[in-house]
Amino acid sequence: MDNKSRPQRFNNRGFGLLAVLIMVAGVLVLRLFFLQIVDTSDLEAKNLSQVQVDRKLQSPRGTIYDRHGSPLAMSVVTKSLYADPQMLKKNPEDIAELVAPYVSISKEAIVENLKEDTAFVWLDRMMEPDKSKAVEKIIEDEKLEGLNFVEESKRYYPNGNLAAQVLGFVGTEDKGLDGLEMVLDDELKGGLTKEVVATDRKGNAIFGSVLAQYLPDKGKSVTLTIDATVQFIAERALEQAMVDIKPAHASVIVMDPKTGEILAMANRPTYDPNHYDKGKEQDFKNIAVTNLYEPGSTFKPIIASAALASGKWTVDTVYNDTGSIMASGHVMQNWNGEGYGKVRLLEILKFSINTGMARLGLTTGPEILSEYVHKYGFGQPTGIELPGEGEGLLFNPEEMADIDTASMSIGQGIAVTPLQMVRAFGAIANGGILMKPHIVKAYNNPDGTVASETQTESQGQAIPENVASTIVDILEKEVSEGGGNKAMVEGYHFGGKTGTAQKLNTEYGGYLDGRYIASFIGFGPVEDPKFVVLVAIDDPSNGSIYGGQIAAPVFKDIMSQLVRYYQISPSVKEEVKVGATTVQTLPNPSKNSDGSVTLPNFAGFPYGAVRDWLNEAGLYFKPDGTGNAISQDEAPGSAAFPGDAITVHFVR
Repeated sequence: MDNKSRPQRFNNRGFGLLAVLIMVAGVLVLRLFFLQIVDTSDLEAKNLSQVQVDRKLQSPRGTIYDRHGSPLAMSVVTKSLYADPQMLKKNPEDIAELVAPYVSISKEAIVENLKEDTAFVWLDRMMEPDKSKAVEKIIEDEKLEGLNFVEESKRYYPNGNLAAQVLGFVGTEDKGLDGLEMVLDDELKGGLTKEVVATDRKGNAIFGSVLAQYLPDKGKSVTLTIDATVQFIAERALEQAMVDIKPAHASVIVMDPKTGEILAMANRPTYDPNHYDKGKEQDFKNIAVTNLYEPGSTFKPIIASAALASGKWTVDTVYNDTGSIMASGHVMQNWNGEGYGKVRLLEILKFSINTGMARLGLTTGPEILSEYVHKYGFGQPTGIELPGEGEGLLFNPEEMADIDTASMSIGQGIAVTPLQMVRAFGAIANGGILMKPHIVKAYNNPDGTVASETQTESQGQAIPENVASTIVDILEKEVSEGGGNKAMVEGYHFGGKTGTAQKLNTEYGGYLDGRYIASFIGFGPVEDPKFVVLVAIDDPSNGSIYGGQIAAPVFKDIMSQLVRYYQISPSVKEEVKVGATTVQTLPNPSKNSDGSVTLPNFAGFPYGAVRDWLNEAGLYFKPDGTGNAISQDEAPGSAAFPGDAITVHFVR
């Protein structure tokens, strides 16, 4: 080969190599263009799948407040433990041994989760702070890879079991499972979005990553008509009744008769919604709203008002009670088997005379009675914002025999809910106007502004105002002079009615032998009614079964505290004689230089005057008896400091 041809060959080779390099570069450029421009989303997805975990992020639920802004249910930030099984360096059995004491699942479940072919598994949700801190320390000390925490919102009830059945509870997926938490789930639940949890090579979350999404908007908050202090008063009285009377169940409802606002609703037995998994099914039931029962004698004022409103009976109508009455071949008697002779409506209600009520009902007729019973709202839900409300059971007036009419007239043969009874007595106290009960006062936006308010709603005029006034006067005498005297609050006028009814046998029909519901429902002060309170005691097992004996004292306990809490002045003014001198007032309490007050001589002064003086002085009142004071344990002229208990003895 000659020397001239060598350069030519090198040039040819050079050009060939250059052409190959150009072709390779072109392919690479085209590939890069395709990956970065055409198929960028697919590439990113493949890349991110190696360093991220997608999870849903639920923002905190809205807070539930009482009427004064005190939180009843709120969301707090807790830590939840997760693992990436693909990033583990220790075997699952060893990890389970370390963390099992602090999580809610077993060692076996932990091992099973850690062996899953996935990049994300939960090991525990919403852990208690002490347990999450313990696991954090284990992760640090043992240098565990693939285990970490995310923050989640957990529902917290700061007052424990207060109003538990009203509030309900929330599951781990932020789903309301009972009570208002369930009914208002859409309003309370915050926004839901997807959070991309970026991880480092050890599987630890990089929360500062630009992949993390912003937290969605917080849910609306809700303000209730409930007053936490009134709720506490009702629950404490109910708790004491459970100890003293030992019933199967018991309920209390406190409502404002003028607005229909529920100030308190309490049930026993109960549970702590913070630990709802430890409660029983019966503990969750809001029996004040859901339970059906025969109201017994508490229904008699409803029937009496219907008779008066229709003109079929008057307050002066005389009934000659022989102790029994015949209806459809059945003999009906009074509870004590006795006759009361010639009586009028006042005596019939005050002494709860069954025969008189039966005659009144038969005289009025089933059609008229049923018309007014429906005007009071019986036979249909009240419409309150709570789940499971009962409708009740009423007779069909077209099919009622005389015995049905007589039975309904004494509160038997029908079924109502406690809330329906409160609404009906609220109408009596409110000039005959039936108000719709409600428990939600307002909805608030996430920024705290009011989104909407619940307006008071009248559900019609159940009875004329003058008839309501007549029934109020009679029921006041029921408390001051009749079977409801154990409900009397010294210095105040309250009206009410006792009731004792056999329990229905819901399985086989008829009644359960020896099993009763004792109740008392009342309102006041009668001059300007601010409260309607119902006390229902189911299956009392310790002592009396009568509402006047066991439910009326609970009413008194609650009302005695309510008049102090709302600072309602006594309506009964008394002048008390001590020797030949008429004493009208106690000296105003005044503080000494050391902050103490000097005790006066309370002898001869009425219960209400002594109570008010001690309350104004900031002292704790420990009364013994009722009536007028006769002595005191702390001597007159002695000094007492705020919070000291002063014992005063009274006699009638």
